Amino acid sequence: MTTPQHRIDSGFGRDSTAAEVLEGISLENRYAIVTGGYSGIGIETVRALTAAGAEVMVPARRPDRAESALAGLPGVEVELLDLADLDSVRVLAERFLARDRAIDLLMNNAGIMAAPETRVGPGWDSQFATNHLGHFALTNRLWPAVARDGGARVVALTSSGHRLSDIRFDDLMFEHGYDKWQAYGQSKTANSLFAVELDRLGRDAGVRAFAVHPGGIRTELSRFLTEEELAAAGFLDEHGNPKPGLFKTPEQGAATTLWAATSPQLDGLGGVYCADCDIADVMDEDAVIPPGGPGVFRHAVDPENAARLWAVSAELTGVNAFAAA
Repeated sequence: MTTPQHRIDSGFGRDSTAAEVLEGISLENRYAIVTGGYSGIGIETVRALTAAGAEVMVPARRPDRAESALAGLPGVEVELLDLADLDSVRVLAERFLARDRAIDLLMNNAGIMAAPETRVGPGWDSQFATNHLGHFALTNRLWPAVARDGGARVVALTSSGHRLSDIRFDDLMFEHGYDKWQAYGQSKTANSLFAVELDRLGRDAGVRAFAVHPGGIRTELSRFLTEEELAAAGFLDEHGNPKPGLFKTPEQGAATTLWAATSPQLDGLGGVYCADCDIADVMDEDAVIPPGGPGVFRHAVDPENAARLWAVSAELTGVNAFAAA
């Protein structure tokens, strides 16, 4: 059954924190993977998970830095992973599957934003490769553990940036003129569509997937942007200060991820875009929404778009857990 893309009035909201959405929820004997979980909202997600009793793996491109940032948190381990390198993805997945254990929560959190044109692998756009294809390959390679013991919840971190671009199936890698914001927007649309199709494919195994827009948070995600660019994007006022009410704290930014991953309110549901600790409403594509606002454009939750992107992604990566035997 398809989950309707509209609010369910969860009782939480924009200002809810990670601790608030996990109140009363025990994650003892649960195992979570949080990519990039050593800075920004990722580390707040890991803190909250461990506080609730979960064991957590943090795959990181910079493991030394991750180990330093996560020092002192109980039940956390760090593994090397470069999402832009599919061999790195394969190695991590093979090492984990050799442990013969289940994954209860998979949070595809890592990403880059508005990066300058950079080519990785066979000439892929780095934003599409890192934000989407790496996570696509990781989830598919980990599928035996994700589907084990009744199935995991999978959370794909997307963004209101999905409004900047639908999937450019005729030029996925921006080979005919690069625009860093459109490339970012396409990758965030891809994250949302990934959750839509994974949920459809995986629900018979008990796996449910959610796309999550965490909101606007000042983190290292904006490291490629100047203050002038942040102002032009609507995040700063004319004096260079964050616009009042626009940015969340990292603890608030992690809340929707954790709500989607753990809330009993979502039992039996999936394949939807969530924001502000609720399922988001679909907005008209010409709607004027403040930066970071919660609505989702239809192209980012369209099931036909999602199935087409899955097929293309499987062809590009050579990985598909659902391919016919």
